[in-house]
Amino acid sequence: MHRERRTSQLGSRVIALTVLSLALLGAACGSQSPSQSAQPTQSTAKASSAPAGGGARVFFVQPKDGATVKSPVQFEFGSDQITISPVPATVETPRPGMGHHHLGVDTDCLPAGEVIPKASPWIHFGDGKTVIEMQLSPGPHKFALQIGDDQHRTIQGLCQVINVTVAQ
Repeated sequence: MHRERRTSQLGSRVIALTVLSLALLGAACGSQSPSQSAQPTQSTAKASSAPAGGGARVFFVQPKDGATVKSPVQFEFGSDQITISPVPATVETPRPGMGHHHLGVDTDCLPAGEVIPKASPWIHFGDGKTVIEMQLSPGPHKFALQIGDDQHRTIQGLCQVINVTVAQ
C-alpha cells in the first residue's frame, strides 16, 4: 500500500513538472506565432534599416554565381522574409518589412543605411519588378543585388554579390 501511494505521488509530480515546464516554455517564447516573429521590421533611423530576426535575405535566382552566360543575360531576383513592393509616390517614412531591388553592375554592396545612388552603376527597381534582361560585354562581371527601403536606403544584410562571365 505504501509503495502504491509513493508511485502515485511520483506520477503526480511528473505531470505537474511537465505542465509547469510547458507553461514556462510558452512564456519564454512570447505570445507571437512563428509567422509573426519571423516577419522582418525596419528601423526608421537613417543609419540602420536592419530587419529583425536575422532571417531575411536577398538572392539571385538566375544567373548563379560563377555561371558562364550569353548576352542578353536574364536576371531574376528572389527574397525571403521581406516584401518586395513598388515605392509609393509619397514617402515620409519607410514601410516596415518592405523594400525593392537594386542591381549594381561591376560593383560591391553598399554599407547599411546608405542611400543607393540613382545613377550608374545602379539600376533601381522601384516599380517592384524582379526580372531584367541586359546586354553585356563579353568577359567577367560582378553584380550586387541589394534591397533598399522606400527611401532607397540599404538594409543591413540584404545584399548578395555574384560573379558571372559573359561568353563571346
